[in-house]
Amino acid sequence: MANQYFYPEIEPYDTGRLVVDEPHELYYEQCGNPDGKPILFLHGGPGAGCTEIDRRFFDPEQFRIVLFDQRGSGRSTPVGDISNNSMIDTTRDIELLRATLGIDSWHVFGGSYGSTLSLFYSQAHPQRCQSLTLRGIWMLRDEEIDWWMYRVRWLQPELWNTFAEFIPEEERGDLLEAYWRRLTGDDRDLALEAARHWAVYEGSCCTLLPNEEFSSQFADADTAWAVARLEAHYFRNLRPEPDSMLLDRVERIRHIPSFAVHGRYDIICSVKNLVDLGLAWPELDCVISPDSGHSSHEPGITRELVAATNRIGATGSPVRSNADPQCS
Repeated sequence: MANQYFYPEIEPYDTGRLVVDEPHELYYEQCGNPDGKPILFLHGGPGAGCTEIDRRFFDPEQFRIVLFDQRGSGRSTPVGDISNNSMIDTTRDIELLRATLGIDSWHVFGGSYGSTLSLFYSQAHPQRCQSLTLRGIWMLRDEEIDWWMYRVRWLQPELWNTFAEFIPEEERGDLLEAYWRRLTGDDRDLALEAARHWAVYEGSCCTLLPNEEFSSQFADADTAWAVARLEAHYFRNLRPEPDSMLLDRVERIRHIPSFAVHGRYDIICSVKNLVDLGLAWPELDCVISPDSGHSSHEPGITRELVAATNRIGATGSPVRSNADPQCS
């Protein structure tokens, strides 16, 4: 469901496999100009993996575009594996990939959970990040997980009911724990069906208007398995400590030129997340897209993201000149 703001389709000029901690082996690819500005794409989920469309946020003449599927995701193996799978592990993977490719520092681009990871990685290695371009801010706080597991029913009761009613009524007081038991249980068929319900719920909430072409991608067995297992794992076992960790560490990255866009009607990651980040980070250049939901494929979101990468190509920074602050 690419729109008119994307660059034309391109193919990688390089692909490879990165062996990390057992049992994980990661897929990566490079597209565009081998001598261009290096930019790293961090996909969402966790578990969603990269797609061919993700290559198209960037001018292939200007950028050396690096994409990789995180542990348990996409073309990395094994799919849906939650062992040795945390933001700390993925940050090590990013650094190994950077060193393997001979890149000293790069621009970082991430949306949804990719924004979480972008913040975590840049706060751990600010010297490696020339800029940040973020979308659909998500910081894994308790209030954000509560919103996703329960409060979405205020806006999308039909979708939430389908998600919740997969679980017997007596277990719905803790949907995360109920799904976790099924996703990690011995009944493989039940686990796969739980994964499909979880992932389709997410995919159906991503766009401002219903979009069967987009949401149907989440019904794919491997995609659903990776998204549901990894998200439940991160939500249950890997919440930041303290809850406000990514906000508390903003001081480490305030000097990095950074741009963020968030859909006004994003019901997966509330626009409040962006407002909270902007209050902690006055230098962050923010845009609230007035006609968009969560997906990076929403035309208003794509337009802002491509404009931001074009600014990096022209000036080295995604920040708009003379921008009106929207998020503080």
